[in-house]
Order: sequence, then structure tokens, then C-alpha cells
Amino acid sequence: MRRLSAWLAAAYTALIMGCAGLPALEGRNASSALADTDATALGRAIAPRVAAHPGKAGIYPIKQPADAFAARGLLALAAQRSLDVQYYIWHGDETGILLFEALWRAAERGVRVRLLLDDNGIAGLDPTLAALDSHPNIELRLYNPLAHRGVRALNFLADFSRANRRMHNKSFTADNQAAIVGGRNVGNEYFGTGEGVVFQDLDVIAVGPAVREVSRAFDLYWNSDSAYPAASILGPAGPDARAMLEAQFAAAHASPAAAAYLKTLRETKLVSELVKGQLPLEWADAQLVYDDPAKTLDTGERTDLLLLPKLLRLAGRPDKQFDLVSPYFVPGDAGTATLAELARRGVTVRILTNSLAASDVAAVHAGYAKRRADLLRAGVRLYELKPTAAQEDRKDQQTFGGGSAASLHAKTFAVDRERVFVGSFNFDPRSARLNTELGLVIRSPVLAQRMATAFDVDFPMRAYEVRLAEDGESLYWIERTPSGETRYDSEPGAGPLKRLGVGILSLLPIEWLL
Repeated sequence: MRRLSAWLAAAYTALIMGCAGLPALEGRNASSALADTDATALGRAIAPRVAAHPGKAGIYPIKQPADAFAARGLLALAAQRSLDVQYYIWHGDETGILLFEALWRAAERGVRVRLLLDDNGIAGLDPTLAALDSHPNIELRLYNPLAHRGVRALNFLADFSRANRRMHNKSFTADNQAAIVGGRNVGNEYFGTGEGVVFQDLDVIAVGPAVREVSRAFDLYWNSDSAYPAASILGPAGPDARAMLEAQFAAAHASPAAAAYLKTLRETKLVSELVKGQLPLEWADAQLVYDDPAKTLDTGERTDLLLLPKLLRLAGRPDKQFDLVSPYFVPGDAGTATLAELARRGVTVRILTNSLAASDVAAVHAGYAKRRADLLRAGVRLYELKPTAAQEDRKDQQTFGGGSAASLHAKTFAVDRERVFVGSFNFDPRSARLNTELGLVIRSPVLAQRMATAFDVDFPMRAYEVRLAEDGESLYWIERTPSGETRYDSEPGAGPLKRLGVGILSLLPIEWLL
């Protein structure tokens, strides 16, 4: 009873605090990306290749999780002037601490580091973040911060409409010359290890004019009314801040789980090839799309703040083929109707999302599951990732053990085997209306063809194909293996209680939150 009374008191306090718990932004200094970085090592290496492809962006996809970790760490090591880093989730596990260390070491060399983190994805890291922010060359800002630092859920009771809107963007930019954009957050599960689910994801390294667009987007968020100096939220770091960080870095290095990542940092040639001008880049027209950060605070229906209309305009209407990979696929009434209409007029529509057994958010699966029959009746082909895909990955990718279950996390689509999107946008109401998002639309038949080939060859073996039964209402699933096909008449790999829970969730009016 005492614990319950304390919780209720805290909840009441949070309710009456509301936004009043956030400090004023007066005195916060505006800043922008450094423009004079052509003389850096990255600038000198990239300039001749950019000059040889005027107006084009150089794109290199990063699929393997070990390469994704190494690319960030090595870009931090290569940076000589600036690092601008923006993420939704940053965990305090081995990979998270190692990348914090990479930023700290860069700051020690004199690199200016600006780190913008959504405050909903950094639980438990307040002392570490305060210590990082204490470095004179590191400035940390928290996006849409939560005033109540103890029981964080209380912030949603006090100010739900604001706290429910998050910065989902992910970018990592070195010297305003090379940027990583895509679906990965920072944490073990995003880089191929962990005790639970391991996410299958996709990023790209970009060079050329697209990087300046990433920097402009970063500046817009950095100077927005939702970006608070960390010290105003976390308070000052203690006198032992540096010693605490060094102890965390040492502990991460001593961890057996980190050994493989440190080895990858030493051996991966991805960034060294970029510096030497040897990285095989795909040169293409690329346009960055992103939400206006005012979306976080403006709860109206202004479409000019939203990424989605710009994304649809740049990607273009499919005439022949539309291939979509989305882990949290909740098309709603309008999206279902649009995809069905495409299929009915002869466009090949193929979608890969998570199976119920592979999904890490059952409520999202509920929002998708009730649309499957309508999509299938229209001729859309549906694939759902098998959780055992993690075991397949270890045969041909750099993964470091840990979790045995796979979950899809990549957010990408291709139109007519000509144009590709890679970024943070999920095809769900949350990405469209609530969270802010960012990504690149790339006009590249080479990259688009790779996705088409994955649907032709790879995904049918790594995913269940969902089909409509003869009655036109019920579903069944086909699993393909080297030994043949297996049919399932209920959600494969998911028990009856989980299926019942999803069925109940699908009846609730929560789709707008998903």
C-alpha cells in the first residue's frame, strides 16, 4: 500500500506539472553545420568523385550489422572537424557505450560533436549523458524531453499529446562530408547481437550533395523548439564524470560481447576505402525527405509539416511494381485501399513485414492483421519474416551470436525497379502523423533491382507467404525450405494466447496510435 500510495502521489504530481516541468529555452545558442570542411581527409577523398558525378549522390548500402557498427565508429575516428549525430534510441549496452566512446575520443581530438537524442529512447542513461555533455567539445540536446525523470511513464499521463510525439530520425554525419541514414538505432540488437531479438535492418552511407541536405535537416531539429540543452534537463555532471565514463569504456572493452566489435573496427575496410576513394559507390539522384520538427508541437492537421506527401510525390506513382519492406506495417483504411487499387490495375505489389512470431510489438501486428484478407483479395502478395531468419543470417552475415530470434526493422521500398527509399519511415499512422521521420529517395535502377531480386529469391525462403483460403476469408501460411513446403492454418510459431491477444487488440480503437 505504501508503494501504491507513493506511485499515485507521483502520478498526481506529474499531472499537475504538465509542461511546466520543462525549462525555458532562453539563452540556448543556435548553431549550424560546419561548411568549410573540404580540406578534411574525408573532404579531400570525396571531392574528386563528387566532381566526376555532378549533382549526384554516392550511395553505399549497409546491410550487414557488423559493417553498420563499424561504419559509425570509423566515421567518428576519421572525423577532423565535426560530428552531427541524431537518434531515436541509444542503449547503454556494449555497442552503445563503444559508440559513446568514439564520440568522446573525437571530442578529445578537438572535433565538435553535436548529439541530438530523443528523450524517450535513452532511459537509464542520465548520468552517462550528463558526463558526455560536460566535455567542452560535446554539446548534447534532448528532443521533446520528459520532465519526470523517475517513472518516465508519468510524463504521458501529464502531457500525453506532446509526449506521444517522438523524433524517430536517425543520421550520423562526419565533417559534413559523409552521412549514414537508415533504419538502425544504436544498441546491440541493431548491430547483430543481444540476448533477445536481433533486428534485420538497412542503412546507406551517402556522400555528395545529399549530405548537405542531411546537415540542413539536422540544423533544423537542433535549433527547434523541441531540442533542449541536456544540462537544463539532467543537471550538471558530477566531479567524477570523466572517471565514470572511462570506467564505462573500460568495462565495455573488457566485455566478451564487445571483442568481436572491436575486431571489426580494426579489420573493416569500409571507411578506409571511402577515404582512399575505393569504396564502390552507386551514383544517383538522391533527395532527402523529412518532417518539419514543428510536427512535434503542432497537433493540427497541417500536411505541410509532414514527410509523407513529399515522399509519395518524389517516389512517384507505381506503374509496374511496388516492393515494400516495413516492420511496423499498419496501412489503415486509406493505405489498404491505395495498395488494393494498385494491384487491381495490374501493378505487382509485394510486401514484407514481421510475422506474429517475429514481431516485437503485438499491437502493431493487430493493426496489420485485420487488413490482410482485403489486401490478398486485391492481389497483393504478403510475406512475413520468420523468427528463424536470425539463424540463416549467421551463415552468410557478420553476426556475433546472442539472440536467436530475428525481427525485421528495415524501412525501405522500391518503385518500378527504378526508385528506392531508405530511411526511418514505417508505413503506419505513427510515422505518418505522430513521429518525425527522415530518409532518402534514390533514383537508382541498380538498388531497386536488388530489392526486386530479394523478393524473387531471398524473401520467399526467409519468410512465410500468406495466402487466402478457398473460402475467400480465412488465411493460411506457406513456409518454403530446401526440403519442400509446409502449410500452416494459423499464425506459425505463435501460441493460442498470443493469437487471442492480437485478436482482442484488433478490436480496440487504437490504430491511430500504432
